[in-house]
Amino acid sequence: MLRYFSLLAAFVVGAALAARAADRPNILWLTSEDHGPEMGCYGDPLARTPNIDSLAAKGMLFKRVWSNHPVCAPARTAIITGLHANSSGGIHMRSMVPLPAEARLFPEYLRETGYYATNNVKEDYNVPKTARTWDESSNRAHWRNRAPGQPFFAVFNSTKSHESQVRARPHTLVTDPAKVRVPAYHPDLPEVRRDWAQYYDKVSEADADAGARLREIEEAGLAGDTIVFYYGDHGAGMPRSKRWPSNSGLSVPLVVYFPPKWAHLAPAEYRAGGQSDRPVDFVDLAPTMLSLAGIKPPAWMQGHAFAGPHQAAPRQYLHGARGRMDERQDTVRSITDGRYVYLRNFFPHVSQGQRIAYQFQTPTTRRWREQFDAGRTNDAQSTFWRVPKASEELYDLQSDPDEVVNLAGSPAHREVLASLRTAMFAHLEQIRDITFLPEGDMHARAAGASPYDLARRPGAYPFARVLAAADLASRHEQAATPSLAAWLTDDDAAVRYWAVLGYHMRGRTAVAAHLPALRRALQDPSRWVRLAAAETLGTHGEASDLEPALAVVRAQLDPAQHGVFSTMAALSVVEALGPKADGLKAEVKTIDLKAGVPHERFDSYVARLVENITGAP
Repeated sequence: MLRYFSLLAAFVVGAALAARAADRPNILWLTSEDHGPEMGCYGDPLARTPNIDSLAAKGMLFKRVWSNHPVCAPARTAIITGLHANSSGGIHMRSMVPLPAEARLFPEYLRETGYYATNNVKEDYNVPKTARTWDESSNRAHWRNRAPGQPFFAVFNSTKSHESQVRARPHTLVTDPAKVRVPAYHPDLPEVRRDWAQYYDKVSEADADAGARLREIEEAGLAGDTIVFYYGDHGAGMPRSKRWPSNSGLSVPLVVYFPPKWAHLAPAEYRAGGQSDRPVDFVDLAPTMLSLAGIKPPAWMQGHAFAGPHQAAPRQYLHGARGRMDERQDTVRSITDGRYVYLRNFFPHVSQGQRIAYQFQTPTTRRWREQFDAGRTNDAQSTFWRVPKASEELYDLQSDPDEVVNLAGSPAHREVLASLRTAMFAHLEQIRDITFLPEGDMHARAAGASPYDLARRPGAYPFARVLAAADLASRHEQAATPSLAAWLTDDDAAVRYWAVLGYHMRGRTAVAAHLPALRRALQDPSRWVRLAAAETLGTHGEASDLEPALAVVRAQLDPAQHGVFSTMAALSVVEALGPKADGLKAEVKTIDLKAGVPHERFDSYVARLVENITGAP
């Protein structure tokens, strides 16, 4: 009898959900990897993208879309959560952080209202999913597997245009390399033209995948009931696009189609065959899907719905952020108003083109670096590799779409610079960007809770002081150097960490004037401060400072004892010191590459650093 009532209750609940869902549209997402708006519908004459061009002709394309983060894992984390990854803590490439206590991945909400939610091929989130996230997520997942009449939310991702496919050989080119427009930041070389030509070929293959999915909908008689979204997951899989948070790395295509039956749910500016200037970024996708399903987006989501009954008014700015890229640490934030792009480099002491092993598999990357090392690149092509990089960058997309003329020092653009800087810092405060903490420190402070919740715990993260220290530290003005001394004795380790880095960024003269304080930092309670001091003194200190600095690094090399984050940070110092740290190479070779890894997504980074230092895989 109990089993009978359980089955009856399940049937009643299921019937209620089905009835509630009957008036909901199907939603189809067609996504592809590693490509920007190099498509016919976006005006690129070289592109062959007939399927999405046809979708745009009857639907609408968005002209101002940013992926928030210029590489797949954090970008997809922003999509699935509706949170900026530098707010959730999931900004670092292939990392893992707990979800905020109040948060859920958005497909759960859709399933609760009766949707059949599927994801085909790829997730790659830096936050955990649960059994409630998808009805199915695999290469077998398909809307066809739903119950009769059940509305669906289905994601199909094409991997054809991924970075790895752009460089895959052999490949018979369809696109003529001679017709490629080489961007101003790339040297015009045969290898570069070939990679760009193959990129266009692969975008065409991704377009063909989208076309096949659209035909499935047509043949099933569902085209009139299905809202379609098409987008790329970040910029092109070419160096200085993928991984770099300027417009070249964040700008993506977004095409939407609302059949007449569901036109009342479309964006306010929707016109068949039209274009929208509304700023959209990836944190907007989750609340938009909820709105289309009639669900009011929860207040914790940081995006804004741009369709459905809960669509919000357009906002003024789009935001981007870069954190650790595989084995290389960086901290960059960006913002655009549609015309100007402003970037703030908080790690100006590392180049845009740090040696990321995976990126260097692309022929363009290797040949570009060879040309730079040989002194054969011009100013625009050299910026990617130079150290230090500018603390601030400002580009006018109207006159400089390749973003190679930095206007940050232009008197004529002082007001634009100040306006975007102010808007960026207000945004960082609003989302409480937790990733100004060293990655390992962030996890240690959170102690199993989410970094997002840590940032909002009273007294746990003095955001204003940390950001002020990071801002002051990463500015090149020597006049600000004395102000760093006060930060060296701050109660919070992250503030002290940025203060030490501030001396390192300013070089030998600044370090020489504050040697006693920096030597004391080698004994700081925080390992992150100690390691920053070791790099600073090992690079810019006196000869007598080298051995104490190396001793600090040596003490953090063992991941079994200190964890993977300490080992990565210590290995980064070994690399930065170069021949000065040769005495540590024997110990580096003995590191247990699988020890101290808190999640499998971190398990390759120590190995990559060790290989780069020792030359042995």
